[in-house]
Amino acid sequence: MTSKMDVEKFHLLNHLWNESINNNIEDAMVYSNDMIVLGNTLKIDTIISFGFDRKAVTYSYLNEFDSSGVYFKKALNIYKKTNDFKKIAGIQRNLGQDHNMTGQIDSALYYYSESKINYTKANDTIGIADILNSEAIANLMKGYYNIAIDKAITAEKIYIKNEKNQDLNQNRMVIASIYGEMKDTVNAINYYNKTIDFFREQNQKRQLCATLFLLTNLQISNKKLYNENDQLINEMIVLSKELKDPALIDDVQTNLAKFYFTYDNYKNAEIVQRQLVKNAEERNYEYSYAFVSKDLAKSLIAQKKYSEAIIYLKKSDAIATKLELNGLKPIVNKLLSKSYEALNNHQESLKHYKVYEDLSSDIYNTESTNRFSELQTIYETEKKEAEIALQNEQIKSLNIQAKNDRLTKTLYGIGMFSFLAISSLLYFGFTQRIKKNKIEREKQEAIYKQEIEFKKKELASQTLHLVQKNTFIQELKENLEKIKKSPELFKVEFRRLVMLLKKQNAEDKDWEVFKSYFSEVHNNFDIKIKSITSDITEKEIRLASFLRMNLSTKEIASMLNVLPDSVLKSKYRLKKKLGLDKTDDLTQFLNTLN
Repeated sequence: MTSKMDVEKFHLLNHLWNESINNNIEDAMVYSNDMIVLGNTLKIDTIISFGFDRKAVTYSYLNEFDSSGVYFKKALNIYKKTNDFKKIAGIQRNLGQDHNMTGQIDSALYYYSESKINYTKANDTIGIADILNSEAIANLMKGYYNIAIDKAITAEKIYIKNEKNQDLNQNRMVIASIYGEMKDTVNAINYYNKTIDFFREQNQKRQLCATLFLLTNLQISNKKLYNENDQLINEMIVLSKELKDPALIDDVQTNLAKFYFTYDNYKNAEIVQRQLVKNAEERNYEYSYAFVSKDLAKSLIAQKKYSEAIIYLKKSDAIATKLELNGLKPIVNKLLSKSYEALNNHQESLKHYKVYEDLSSDIYNTESTNRFSELQTIYETEKKEAEIALQNEQIKSLNIQAKNDRLTKTLYGIGMFSFLAISSLLYFGFTQRIKKNKIEREKQEAIYKQEIEFKKKELASQTLHLVQKNTFIQELKENLEKIKKSPELFKVEFRRLVMLLKKQNAEDKDWEVFKSYFSEVHNNFDIKIKSITSDITEKEIRLASFLRMNLSTKEIASMLNVLPDSVLKSKYRLKKKLGLDKTDDLTQFLNTLN
């Protein structure tokens, strides 16, 4: 039989775990183990599962995700037996967070989706806000910044309404990170400062240290903030040592090295980075090793130690290839090109520069694809929400009508005389309500249709903007500068530039995606043109689409990489194919194809 003392011991252990998890992780592990032992001794599943849950979270804090996954699933099995939806949802969220940390974003989103279902069953609004916050982090990692900020701010509103200050400030760290990725440093710094004030007041050292790390990482390159950054980094060093967390200590040292590098103190940066490389190697943290090796190489290059820099860059590149760190590889190859060029090894320099350019192009295409995917996700989500809202409105109207029908039948049962006496009034009221409901429904349908159309047009506009994004011009300038500095590379570079131009001109991937959205917004525009003239070419359809968007000749020429005269000639040929006279306005005609 469970005594009052046993229950109090459990609550004490849980309290001690909560107090220590952010300040002394070793003690937190001890308390979670004590909970499991207590649960097994008393043969109480709820205490055992709680202990499993707390132990799993502790392992997550230590970045030991294999171990955390084992204990989360043990706890989950117990909660499923009792149909404790809130606890099930909490475990699923934690599993999702672990997958987030290891870069398995789609798996994370799956767990978040399952968790949201169970939080909804438990009628837990705060739990749903937690999931929105977690989904924001996952979308941030996918590069879906608009979706991420929307979910994070929705969560923020829920936390504020329910006065959940701890959750609110955790959430604001996420919002700040998203703003940082969106290059909105003003909002990012504002949110970081809010959370720093809160964590200082609450003496929550781990969260404070993590927030200071993110803030300094954002503003460390701003030399005007030397004194502030210096103060923040020193505070982080003290906190990380107090917490005795090796991973956190390394994070702080990483920012310290960046701080030294920013102010041209390359020697001190090198000393810190060599220790970080050693730590990563000893702990077999390949992911960290790849990045700190790259940073160390930058400091070595700044000191003209090119041969040694190449050694570390090659190690970084090998791990980046193995772990598919696609964002790191172009940076490493650009640094390799720079190092070899300084050593007058032009052949190796050119080889790595070509790899850098190819990878940079791949990253741009990936970012474009991510942006298209995000826009499509937003569009599909809002379209679905509009359809559901419209269905609910129709159901509501039908329910009102059904209620009126039942009322009519009841009145009929009173008797013919009574019915005739009030039928005129009833009929008038009934028809007025039906009419009013119909008008309201039609208004609502019109609003939803307008919203959907607006979102479609907005989507098409943004997609077009994406197609216009022509980064290869900057790349072209860089290559021309390279030729200018190294005339001996002219022949090789010139041929490559010609190929680059041809490749850019032949790139149709973005056009195909744009065309699908454009066709949806403008009611199968291409099909309507083909119905007028069957021998129209794909290039002519593209030209017609741009004209339908009311772009000028100069803008179209820029997008197609041709001279304005070529666009004018193409417009003339298109008019002929469409059977228009010289006096007819081509753009005006295309605008009629709705």
